[in-house]
Amino acid sequence: MLQKSEGIVIRTSDYGETNKIVTIYTRENGKIGVMARGAKKTNSRLAAVTQPFTHGYYLYQRSSGLGSLQQGEAVTNMRGIREDIFLTGYASYAAELLDRATENHQPNPFLFQLFLQLLTYINEDVDAEILIHIFEMKMLNVLGLYPHLDSCSICSSKEGDFHFSIREGGFICHRCFAKDPYRIPLSQTAVKLLRLFYYFDLNRLGSISVKPQTKKELKTVIDTYYQEYSGLYLKSKKFLDQMDALRGKLSDQS
Repeated sequence: MLQKSEGIVIRTSDYGETNKIVTIYTRENGKIGVMARGAKKTNSRLAAVTQPFTHGYYLYQRSSGLGSLQQGEAVTNMRGIREDIFLTGYASYAAELLDRATENHQPNPFLFQLFLQLLTYINEDVDAEILIHIFEMKMLNVLGLYPHLDSCSICSSKEGDFHFSIREGGFICHRCFAKDPYRIPLSQTAVKLLRLFYYFDLNRLGSISVKPQTKKELKTVIDTYYQEYSGLYLKSKKFLDQMDALRGKLSDQS
């Protein structure tokens, strides 16, 4: 059965000398896998539309296993991402996280829109580091994780200073600090941003400016929480961390 879906290419792998297996996250059908025959040939009509991060409309033969891509029409190829190694690194991590967190043929139009909005902002050179942290917080529920961010996870107080407890799975207030000596200290700005990233609509994002120290706090909490609870070990995340470290050294030298 032929089906047309709006989708974003999140992963490709070579198959033989001329073919590609392409993973597309679609608005209508969630994640699908298709065989793109001849897509590795430079003159193939499928070559451009099967590039990573391409957003477009795809016509494919649907099957219970791997479908067959018939044709595609690109809306945008996210050129800004593909021409910048740092932006490619961030987008690759987001794509791998989406891929690993979802099953085939499980529609989630909200998640499709979130990922599309994320790539659009990264392509427009909005702060990719912050965008990725927002995406990571939004993906927690998809992974079945629900951090306690509304109040103290021990005494339920909503007032006071808060740190993050990996053991308790959320914020703890200053009254309960002694109950977790391994809590992660946070500025109140970082506390507000973690809560904001988890709840707010990415479509409503305005201009963002976050201090380097606050970014470091956010990264520490999110990375540690993912390591403890997600069970995911992503190659793109390791590369991204190495890339961020390199960029940090370069900025220190300039």
